[in-house]
Amino acid sequence: MRILVVEDDDVLRRVMLRSLRDAGHRVDAATSVADAHHFWSVQPFDAVLLDLNLPADGSPGSPLASGLAVLRAARARGDRTPVLVLTARDRTEERIVGLDAGADDYLGKPFDLAEVEARLRALARRSQGADDQTSVGALVLDRRARRFTLRGAPLELPAREFEVLWELASPPGRVVSKRLLSDKLSGFDDHTLGDNALEAFISRLRKKLAGGAGIRTLRGLGYMLEAVASCAPGDGTGASIE
Repeated sequence: MRILVVEDDDVLRRVMLRSLRDAGHRVDAATSVADAHHFWSVQPFDAVLLDLNLPADGSPGSPLASGLAVLRAARARGDRTPVLVLTARDRTEERIVGLDAGADDYLGKPFDLAEVEARLRALARRSQGADDQTSVGALVLDRRARRFTLRGAPLELPAREFEVLWELASPPGRVVSKRLLSDKLSGFDDHTLGDNALEAFISRLRKKLAGGAGIRTLRGLGYMLEAVASCAPGDGTGASIE
């Protein structure tokens, strides 16, 4: 998953980043309401970990007085990214305010990192309408274990190929645009992933999935993961639609 961590405590932020990255997620970090608002406005994320107790934006006339304001701004512009609020504020009325502002879940500090990851998985499943396991032809995605299998055998993939296939399988059968895949795979410190690089990832994935599942190209729209039976005859790599 692509995750935004909004936390101004240096130690806690570093611990969360290391834990989430070790689990295979792509993670961006913001330490202020201004950065959080900017990152969240320009980059699609699968989930946001948000600390409500952030210093106010010192810019003249800025309405961003807290993490809560960033959350409200995101919901006001129609952004439905799942949000897990992490905060030392554990009074019932404050939880209610956060949930009413659009938070999907609430976890008070101190917290267990394993619980954070479990709640993130649950939020992602809920937002994507997906189960812990998804099957497409002979390909199976186990979200809890963050693992693909093909014909019952583990499918080992480099990190970026894994993220492309994860996005296509969450859930399968939907068209995923090139722009979305590029944004999910490009970090703020990385160069934007171009069409040629993305097509190279897709090509390698098709070869690894041959005979078990297919990736269909829909010209001008994007890609779709599907069972091989719906691919073009004799083509285990997926068909193109003009």
